[in-house]
Amino acid sequence: MSLEVRAVDEAEFTGWMEAVATGFTRPPGTLTKEELEFRRGGVDFARLQGGFDDGQCVATFRSFAQELTVVGGARVPADAVSQVTVSPTHRRRGLLSRMLERDLAAARERGEAVATLIAAEYPIYGRYGFGPATHFTEWRIDVARAQLGPGRPGAESGGRVEFVSPAEVRALGPALHDRFRAQQHGAVSRDARWWQLATGEVQWPALEWKDPFHAVYRSASGEVDGLVTYTCDDRWEQKQPEQTAYVRKLIAVSPEAERALWHFLCSIDWVWHVRTGERPPDDTLPLLLGDPRAANIEEHADYLWIRPLDVPRLLAARTYAVPGSLVLEVADAAGYAAGRYHLDAGPAGATCTSTTRSADLTLDVRDLASLYLGDESATRLAALGRIQEDRAGALATADVLLRAARRPWCPDMF
Repeated sequence: MSLEVRAVDEAEFTGWMEAVATGFTRPPGTLTKEELEFRRGGVDFARLQGGFDDGQCVATFRSFAQELTVVGGARVPADAVSQVTVSPTHRRRGLLSRMLERDLAAARERGEAVATLIAAEYPIYGRYGFGPATHFTEWRIDVARAQLGPGRPGAESGGRVEFVSPAEVRALGPALHDRFRAQQHGAVSRDARWWQLATGEVQWPALEWKDPFHAVYRSASGEVDGLVTYTCDDRWEQKQPEQTAYVRKLIAVSPEAERALWHFLCSIDWVWHVRTGERPPDDTLPLLLGDPRAANIEEHADYLWIRPLDVPRLLAARTYAVPGSLVLEVADAAGYAAGRYHLDAGPAGATCTSTTRSADLTLDVRDLASLYLGDESATRLAALGRIQEDRAGALATADVLLRAARRPWCPDMF
């Protein structure tokens, strides 16, 4: 029989999940009944696809509704792509292309302005119009060199840091995260299931769960303005503790909260090093330290990839620090974003419409993806031969218009 790509019904879900496990190289037999039931409860079967060979699932694809925060704080509806696998026995047979084409067409029909994903492998998704839109950096802080001072974390702003229980995190966290993502472009929405997994309310063996510590920063008024979740190892050398604190997540909605939580982490007894987890590349963290060289980069990489589906809606949704105008000729082999668009933007708002005017810049949709959240420079991409300047000065205009004061950041895997 020929390979078939189609929707997956509920009766086929176990086989679909077994194919996911195979694609992600999980050992056979590690799926539990509890994991299957939890995952089943979070699936929109109208957006679940599989590739089948004689009735056996050999490729998987899931998408779900998401919100993406853009520059300025607006949220646009996104088609979040996840659990994409092709079994090793069925690679190079077009299964991914067929599943992705079906999903993007449905997303465009639903009115979702953009598709999002976290790319496990860099070379795959560019050919489908995705481009890296955010990056992350992880630091390792040498606490002895950090020189944050002996004071109580948060005292200078009248706030305090206190431990909270997992149940309190589930109660307090969603509202804090909504405030956080309103001011952090590149952030995505979280549902209740995210908080269940992040706090250990739901767990299974494959997660290799270790109960973390949770601490919040309360402002002088008592409002929760920051949250950190972390674990510690148990390392000793010659009867001396040399522990490392590993930050799983740290979000804050004020500079005071962020400073207090880092100060807290660097003042924990027995902790000699702090691994920050995946932070924005322009994080202020190193400059918070008395000695910024105490923070050494452990990892830096691309993270959230996006794929524009509705260019006028996307460009009109974000804000622009200065007034300016651009005509963009966007190439898109799949057709969703293809066209010539006139962007007229400024601090008061923006409009973007199809136009017959002469293009200022010509670029592929994947390069528009990298520019959209402000993390890339049109001038840099032109130097690589990926953007064509059709009007002198248009590259400089694009850089001034599209770049943001801070780099985008997506703290969440999905």
